[in-house]
Amino acid sequence: MYKHFANSLILIFALLIFVSGSFFLLSCGKKQMKKVSDESMIAQQAFQLAETLRHAYVKNDRATLQENSTKDGYRELIGALKRFDEAELTFTPRWVEIEDSMVYLNVAWKGTWIVAGKKFEERGMAIFVLEENPLKLSRVLRANPFRQPE
Repeated sequence: MYKHFANSLILIFALLIFVSGSFFLLSCGKKQMKKVSDESMIAQQAFQLAETLRHAYVKNDRATLQENSTKDGYRELIGALKRFDEAELTFTPRWVEIEDSMVYLNVAWKGTWIVAGKKFEERGMAIFVLEENPLKLSRVLRANPFRQPE
C-alpha cells in the first residue's frame, strides 16, 4: 500500500511539473505589444514640446517660440524675455498632470547666462501649462526660466 501511495505521489508531482511548464511555455511563447496609453503619449508630447521651447529660447528663435505657444502664451513669453549674449539651459521633467484639456508639466531647470561678459547661474522649478492639440505653451507658473537672467 505504501508503494502504491508513493507511486501516486510521484505521478501527481510529475503531472504538476508538466502542467506548470506548459503554462510557462505558452505564456512566454507570444510576443505581445502593449498599447501605449493616451496619458503616456500626452506626457511624451509635453516633454518634446519643453525641449523644443528650450532649444528655441537658447537660439533666440522667436518664430519657433511663437508657433509652439498659444497667442496669450507667446505674449507672456516675449514679455518675460531678457536680453542675453549666450545661454545654456537644461530641463529635467519631474511629473505631468493631465486635467481635461490642460496639461501641467513640472520641470526642474538649471541655466547659465552670459550678459555683457558677466555670467549668471540660476535654477528653479517651473510648471508649464500646456493646452490645445497639438500641445502649446499657455503659461509658465512659478520660477520661469525664460525670465532669466534677473
